Amino acid sequence: MTNNQEEVMKELYNLILNPGTRDWERVQLIEAKNQIEIGANFKDQLAKLEAALRPLNTRNNLTPDVADFYSKITNDPIGEKVYDFSKHIVLDVDHQERAVFAGGCFWCMVEPFESRPGIISVLSGYTGGSVEHPTYDQIIGGSTGHVEAVEIIFDTRMISYRELVELYWEISDPTDAFGQFQDRGNQYRPIIFVQNAQQRQIAEQSKEALEASGKYKEPIVTKIQSATGFWPAENYHQEFYKKQPKRYRKMKRARQNLMKYQQLKNKIQRKKR
Repeated sequence: MTNNQEEVMKELYNLILNPGTRDWERVQLIEAKNQIEIGANFKDQLAKLEAALRPLNTRNNLTPDVADFYSKITNDPIGEKVYDFSKHIVLDVDHQERAVFAGGCFWCMVEPFESRPGIISVLSGYTGGSVEHPTYDQIIGGSTGHVEAVEIIFDTRMISYRELVELYWEISDPTDAFGQFQDRGNQYRPIIFVQNAQQRQIAEQSKEALEASGKYKEPIVTKIQSATGFWPAENYHQEFYKKQPKRYRKMKRARQNLMKYQQLKNKIQRKKR
């Protein structure tokens, strides 16, 4: 983008007021805003701010909205990709439903569902916790009870809820109550959040079938819970696999390798018994 002063100042104000902005980030943003307001050279102050944020950005450690801002002021195309949250809505109540699954980092949960016919929208977000409008830092701190999850709107004429549950088992580890593959922590617990009695029945039957199959040596620990408030994650997290394909592919390979290792380990253990 062209760093228009008026637009940048508006974003600075919004980020300063944003509860998800860390204190250190806020200090840098306030300093840049104040200097520009008293007449300091706009481009020089923006360059100074970029240099201050750069080390954390290099380590992928900026908060989501600040990371988006950094991409914009450095003319990174990623910063221009804004998710249209308005498209994530059920328009046909007779043929569209919601489904919510938690299975580790939501970056790796979107593409497997979104690429299936009949999927209208997949939104990354936070659910299952006790705090409204949680921030990313609150989530990774693990103190609010939320998990990272995806909320899916799908067309029941093209794909069924049962098919979504079966896909969920394929891309998650139902034996790990403390995270998923390389994702460790309370916010990565595997949970199926059901919208109604019918979804609960389907999920429970599917879980029972998986337990009876003997596919896993360890117990199936994935929980089935009633859906609660779903809070959309920041723009930075939405459709991450499209925004940062190289980084996503690396994470996807790591996840797949761990899954293959687990499957091999389970097969060897069963043969020894």
